[in-house]
Amino acid sequence: MTSCAKAILCAGGALLSVAAHAAPDDNKAMGIYVEAGHTPQSGRSTNSLTAGLTLPMGTNRLIWGGDVGFYWDFFLSGWRAPKPSGNGKDNYAQIGAIANWRYRFGEGRSPWFVEAGIGGTLMDHLYRTENGREFSTAFQFTEQIGAGLSFGAQREHEVSVRLQHFSNGHIKEPNPGENFVRVRYLYRF
Repeated sequence: MTSCAKAILCAGGALLSVAAHAAPDDNKAMGIYVEAGHTPQSGRSTNSLTAGLTLPMGTNRLIWGGDVGFYWDFFLSGWRAPKPSGNGKDNYAQIGAIANWRYRFGEGRSPWFVEAGIGGTLMDHLYRTENGREFSTAFQFTEQIGAGLSFGAQREHEVSVRLQHFSNGHIKEPNPGENFVRVRYLYRF
């Protein structure tokens, strides 16, 4: 093992050790985040960049050996997708809100968590791409699932990976939906 790999492993172990001894406060602290996403479909795909705010709601509960909490997620996102003509890219703006459920392992002491949420979004115009993906409404429902890790002296930092789906719930056809894989960095204050 190289000295660089050993240093990275030691630093990672130290971060996990610090995170394991700090008490999470998902229920009381607001957060701001940035998130990058990509559609995993074949051919040329859509990318997204998102900025958002999280607001805790309610009181956390100990259930199934873990800490369960709820929070709101409000965001502004930009999508960049291939034009239907195949020449260039189109830009889309999106606003949204998601109600999320979070489960933190180890009766809330673990730095690891999983979460899921459901909400709604509104785009500035109809999403259409060269590979036939076409939304028929600017309004979309959204569902997401994710897993992540909190770290820092007070667990003020988080990184997570999410799968997020957008579709209009068959309000109008066509309704192909779109799926994103997203990576998020969040800072709690």
